[in-house]
This record gives sequence, C-alpha cells and structure tokens, in this order.
Amino acid sequence: MKKLKIILFCLILSVNLIGGKSLHIHETNNAVRLDIEQVEEKNLDSYYSSKRLGSYIENGKTIFRLFAPTSANIKLIVFDTVEDSVGNEYLMSKDADGVWECVIDKELPFKYYGFKSFKLNEPLNTYKPLIVDPYAKAVATYNTYMNPRKSLVFEDEYDWGNDRWIQQDWRDIVVYEMHIKDMTAHKSSGATKPGTYSGLIEKGINGGINYIKDLGVNTVELLPAQEFGCCEIPYKKASFGRFNTWNPYERNHWGYMTSNFFAPAAYYAEDWSSFKWNTWMGASGKQVKQFKDMVKAFHNEGIAVIMDVVFNHLSEYELGNLKELDKEYYFRLDKNGNYIAESGCGNDLKTERPMVRRLIVESILFWMKEYHIDGFRFDLGKLLDWETIEEIIREAKKINPNVVFVCEPWGGGYDPKGFSLRGWGAWNDQIRNGIKGENPLTGLGWIFGKWYGNNNIDRIKSYVNGTLISDKEGIFQTKEHSVNYLESHDGYTFGDFIRIGLNNSDTGKVVKDVAEYSKLNETQLKLNKLGALFLFTSQGMTMIHEGQEFARSKITPFIKGIDDRHQGMIDHNTYNKDNDVNYIDYNIAAQNSELLNYYKGLIKLRKTYQSFRHADYSKIEFFTNNVNEFFLGYKVKHKKEEFLVCFNANPNNAIDIKLPKGEWEIIVNGDVAGIETIKKVKNGLNIPSSTGCVLRKIK
Repeated sequence: MKKLKIILFCLILSVNLIGGKSLHIHETNNAVRLDIEQVEEKNLDSYYSSKRLGSYIENGKTIFRLFAPTSANIKLIVFDTVEDSVGNEYLMSKDADGVWECVIDKELPFKYYGFKSFKLNEPLNTYKPLIVDPYAKAVATYNTYMNPRKSLVFEDEYDWGNDRWIQQDWRDIVVYEMHIKDMTAHKSSGATKPGTYSGLIEKGINGGINYIKDLGVNTVELLPAQEFGCCEIPYKKASFGRFNTWNPYERNHWGYMTSNFFAPAAYYAEDWSSFKWNTWMGASGKQVKQFKDMVKAFHNEGIAVIMDVVFNHLSEYELGNLKELDKEYYFRLDKNGNYIAESGCGNDLKTERPMVRRLIVESILFWMKEYHIDGFRFDLGKLLDWETIEEIIREAKKINPNVVFVCEPWGGGYDPKGFSLRGWGAWNDQIRNGIKGENPLTGLGWIFGKWYGNNNIDRIKSYVNGTLISDKEGIFQTKEHSVNYLESHDGYTFGDFIRIGLNNSDTGKVVKDVAEYSKLNETQLKLNKLGALFLFTSQGMTMIHEGQEFARSKITPFIKGIDDRHQGMIDHNTYNKDNDVNYIDYNIAAQNSELLNYYKGLIKLRKTYQSFRHADYSKIEFFTNNVNEFFLGYKVKHKKEEFLVCFNANPNNAIDIKLPKGEWEIIVNGDVAGIETIKKVKNGLNIPSSTGCVLRKIK
C-alpha cells in the first residue's frame, strides 16, 4: 500500500506540473483522492476553451481532452477490448478553462475508453458510471437498459474520390424523410443486409436507394443517425426509480434519444435478423465507413443527404453522458438543481453556454467535413438559443454556401418567423393543418371540403405563394423557408388520416388483413391525389415521408410475447417499434401503384418546370368561384412557362370553369400526373369533385 501511494504521489506531482494548479492529496476510506484547490470561483458562463477536444493521435502520442469545469477530479480509463471490465486508469489534469487532459506516450488506435467524474470530497473509489466522450468519433454500446457505452479511439482515412456537397437551390429540393432501417428491413425490399447502411444502398433490389431514385426525389432526410439510446426501461419493472407503463417494446426505434453528437449510430450497421439484447454493437467502428459509403452512394445518384439532429436534449436512457460529467454546466436547471424539460424528454441542454454552443457548432461542421452531409433538420429547434442558431448557419455556409437548415419551430414557444429572419427554413404546420386538418376525428381540413380552425380561401392562396409575410398571416421571409408537408414521422400517416377522416376506419378496431385494409378505395385515392397535387404545385421546399407516396398505413402487428392491447389497430406514434408497423412493405406500394405513379408524375412535373418553384409573387394570379367555396384556381407565369392550376375540394359537386384565352393542354388531372399531354382543351373545362388539374399553355 505504501509503495502504491508513493507511485500515485509521483503521478499526481507530474499532473500538477502539467496543469499548473494547486493540488492536495487526501486519504479517505483507504482511497487516495485528488482535489483541485478552488482558488477563484468563476461564473460558469465565463468558461471557454478553443483547445481540440476528444481523443486523437499525434506525434506518436494519444491525447485525451474533456471539458468539465465543475468536476474536481476526472479519471481516464483505457480498455484493451470492449468486453474488459477493468482498464488502465489515469488521473487527468485540469487547466484554468475547465479542460481536462491526459497524454499517453504511445499510439492507442482502436482502444476503448471512458471517463469517471468526481465532485469535491468524493473518494476516487466511489462508484461512478463510465462516461462516454462527447466528442467520440465512434462508440460501442451494450444493448441493455441505460445503454452503457465505451468510446473508441478512432482514426480513419476514407477515399471520397470526387465526391462533394450537392449544391442546390432550396426551392428545388424535394425531400424524402426516411428511417435508415425501415427502408430495407422488410423482406419485400430484397436486401441481403436488411435494415443497415449497406442494405440501403444495395443495387438490384426492390427497396432502398433504387426505390428512392425511381421515385424521383433529389434529397433524403435521415431520421436521427447519430449514436442514440435505443433501449428503454424494462416493461412493468422498476428501474432507476422509474416504472415503464407505456412501452412494452422497450425500444426507441426512431432515434430521438441522441447520446453522441459526433458518432454515427451503430444501430444501422449490424447485420441482424432481429434485435439482440446483452450484446455489444459498434465495437469495430464499421459504422463510420458504412455511413460514408451510404452518403457517397446517394451523391453518386444526385441525391443530397440531410440529417435529422437532436441538440435540444440528451438521451434519458443512458448512464454515462453529460449528465454524469457536468450537469451544472451542460443543462438548464431550475433553482433547486432539477432538470428543466420543455422538450418533454427529461433534460434540456443549455445551448446558450459557450462550450455547449461550441459542441453543437463543431458537430455540424464535423458532419459536413467528415461525412459530406448536405443539410440538417433540427428537432424542436426553438429550444436552441438564437445566438447558436446564427453561428451555426454563419460557420456552415463557409463550407457549403447552399447547406440546408430547416427546423421544427417548436419547443419553448413557436416561432417560424424568427428562424426565417435568420435564414433558416421551418416545417410549415399551417399548410399541413390547413390542407388535411389537424385531427382526423375532430378537425378535418380543406381536401375534405371543410374549413379547419381559422382556415379560409385567403390562407389557401397564401400556402400556394409560400406562406409569405407578403400575405396576411404569412410567416416566412422567402418561399424557400417554407417546408411544405402533409405527413412526417409524427402523427397518423396521410393515408390513415384520410381513411379515418372519411369514416372508413375505426381507430379502436382490430384490422385483421393489413393488405386488404391498405388497398385504396375510389374516394381515398382521390383525396390522396388532391393533397399531393396541392403540395407539389405550391411554392416552397417540398417534403414527403416514407410511404406517403402509396398511402402507407401503420397497423400495429401481432407479436407473440408483447403485452400491447393496441395490436392490430392503427398507430400514430410508432417511435418504439422495430417491426412491420414501421418497415416499408413494397408489396403495398405495388398494390397502390396508381397513387405511387401519381406521386412520381408530380415530382417530375415540379422538377421539370420552374413555375412551381421559382415563380415571382406577382406572377401568380388567383381566381375563385362564388358558388363553390372550395374551388381555387390560379395562373402562374415564369419566363416562357405559363400554367393553369385548379383545385375542386368540394366533395359533392363538379365544377365547370371558363379557361383564360389561348390553347391549353392538360398534363395533370384526377387520374394521372406528369409532363405528357393528356388532352388539349380550349374555352372551358369540367373538374370533378375532390380532384384537380394542371394545364400548360400551348399558345
């Protein structure tokens, strides 16, 4: 014991010389403890360092740096293998800016490590969870509740070839919001590596990138793909003072419980036929290369990649993250030291703190530089402070002037105008709610022949224009800031919304035949087409969610051993289900091919003609009908293009309209969509109920 203390004293002395702080050695309960003398207590907001953080190899040495200003002691533990429970321990030194450092005189590639943080007067043998490096480039996770992790010293060289960020005008973007695993997890995809980064980009299969390319979209938006806590609380068991009564699947499938902002999710790199508990994933770091391969493959097809990122909170289901490292610095706390949770997720990051802001900004730049990411969608963006928002776009545009920034403009308020003023786009819930409604049971919208809330014909016109501040109640400075959508990962699918809204479906009734239920009847098909037509001919950035193009339904499957009383029923919040409710079934896509082809045609229309993307506000001329309040038509001109677009959302009556002077050809009607001539017309036109059309002027 005496010899051990001498060795430790020498180590501490060397740390003292490096750190430049006054150190004291204590012995409590037969453990040596190191306390840093608090010479001067600093305001936490005043801490800032520009030192490189994380782990990296340089000049034959491995350097570890960690920011934790309120910690009294930090241990670095390095493991030879991911399974090791005991590793080599090193006391780290702290500088005046709150950065802890340890330099090991050898290279440690692919070694595993973590940290343990101690407060004042805590013995160094006090149990502490292993803390993952917030700047780790790769992470290994053990699949059990609280998702214990080990960071990986990771250095890689990747051949990007000629790959670059895709430069495109925001107005030209057609976004396909998708979950990496869901696109190939179903057997109908034909993927040999289902549910993985690699499976997503397989050639010669029904699903994945082949399907996305054929659809015609030019941008994919990935649901969270940074390392996240995928295991939730054991069902109907008490764990860490909590009792799970809501999630019999014990999973977080969508990924909105981010744990590491620099590491790609290993969840999508495992070749699993099913999820396996009590195993390590991500230990090899293969997820790094696979993620880059995925981005490169999309870029080769001319498809940009946007990441959905969660910076408003950290995973609730995790032992070793920033909460154990330095709760006081990184999180918003009330006067009693409890987490503030406006996110609804247990803990909100204090983004206004200088080093939290640095963490977020550097994460964004890292994904742009290292992974060639073309843009970002921010979950609950209003929980980020404005200074951080402004710095993100300012620094990112230095790398890619056309980098895409859109957000969910909620969380601690609602302010799409504020984001637009700062050059950000935002999800336009106004067009979503106005066109389809907010609730299929109690709040139907325009395509049903209803006025939801304060919606009216002037608002419908505003949506066509891009919901601009030029119009009454408009919220966006420029049209490209309006992300127009009818369906996202949240809520009922657009197809199910219509089924329920038409009283064709009972949310509390068991569906025995999913394929038969998913088959669209005539009225369902008409409303799906009408909503899509409005979406793709409106000014702004367009987004659809995976499966919207064939009216996917989300029916909770029957799974043996799962205690879920909603099995067989429609689901509107499938965040926790790694099963067929979320997987894309390409058999259903084939079954509803008429709608799928209609979407393909609309995407082609929008991409071919700038009138539906770039038309000047003054070049859109509206006309209405005094008899039919649910009719709207408009003529749009752009350069040499001239189109007439008409919608009849009246569910009961057709309408005859008089055409403007000239000869016109129909290229979209209630049956088909595209850029090919269906019929030439002159003088007048009949538009059936719940349909629309697009006419191109010939002369």
